[in-house]
Amino acid sequence: MNFDFSEDQVSLRDAVQRWAEKGFSFDRRHALAKAGGATREVYAELAELGLAGLAVPEQHGGMNFGPVEAMVVMEELGRGLVNAPFAEAALVAPALLAGAPEAVQAAWLPRMAEGSALVVPALQERRGRYKLEATDTTATAAGDGFTLTGSKSVVPAGDEADAFIVSARHGSGTGLFLVEKAAAQVRGYPTQDGARAAEVSFNNAPALLVAQDGLPVLSHASDVGIAAVCAEAVGLMDRLLAITVEYMNQRKQFGVTIASFQALRHRVADVKMQVELGRSMSYFATLKLGEPQEQRRRALSQAKVQLGHSMRYVGQQCVQLHGGIGVTDEYVASHYFKRLTMLEMAWGDTLHHLGEVSSRMQDTAGVFA
Repeated sequence: MNFDFSEDQVSLRDAVQRWAEKGFSFDRRHALAKAGGATREVYAELAELGLAGLAVPEQHGGMNFGPVEAMVVMEELGRGLVNAPFAEAALVAPALLAGAPEAVQAAWLPRMAEGSALVVPALQERRGRYKLEATDTTATAAGDGFTLTGSKSVVPAGDEADAFIVSARHGSGTGLFLVEKAAAQVRGYPTQDGARAAEVSFNNAPALLVAQDGLPVLSHASDVGIAAVCAEAVGLMDRLLAITVEYMNQRKQFGVTIASFQALRHRVADVKMQVELGRSMSYFATLKLGEPQEQRRRALSQAKVQLGHSMRYVGQQCVQLHGGIGVTDEYVASHYFKRLTMLEMAWGDTLHHLGEVSSRMQDTAGVFA
């Protein structure tokens, strides 16, 4: 199998890399985090590069790129520690709108592609425990439309968004609805990794129907989110390892650099192994996004389990190899560690996806499936 990237994919990666190196320094990220984590202006800069329309169909002003291009972009955003709701707004939201009525797509997708509208998913509830179908938010028919009542938690960039795509109980199933921010009650707050999230409540909020039977769409969109998390994590781990090796080649103890200590070199080799395991599973997740639902869901959960283990191991080892400086807020490595910790819980933590994998392997012999 050929894992080489095409010329267009390499050019896309280089463009994102150049922007991250020149336009998003650690000092800028640190300043944004200390100011509360607002990143709408960062997302606007990504939109100027055309990235907001990465997954939007061409007929609605987007580039209609596929999962591999999304993976390439997410890796570089991770490597640059870019703080913006890119995966949620530019990858997951268009996937959720893919089956929406044409009028809804025409009203929102062109604005999303140009970056003038920030639409984010609002899916998680307090009792949900990562289960897509677990929602207490309800949708009620009202004239030609619907109204929503309920609440969602940890909505990414919720207080900066223009609209939300919300899962809600409708009849005997789960539907998807689009609600504008003006119709919701939003309480924003900073997150541990320097970004922002919000608690969003709806009280008979007017809503547009996105999908009557929302679970299949929601399932695919969440897998898009998992693949994005995996790719971002690879970029984060790759760069954190490079920062750690650079530090070890400068830090001296007993008159020599600590990079010369055999025990530490062995630990770095183990870290590198985990980075490459994570990279291979990120590729696996991306390439499985086009598979039927049952195979796709199992593959994405398998990838998230491996990335969960890799993120935790790489983050902890690299911080420990730094010593005390590795946990200081002024040093870049601690921010990579915090972002990896947040990603380990995004779209389902490791334990949740281990359960998802095991539930789909009841008639098989594990690794030989």
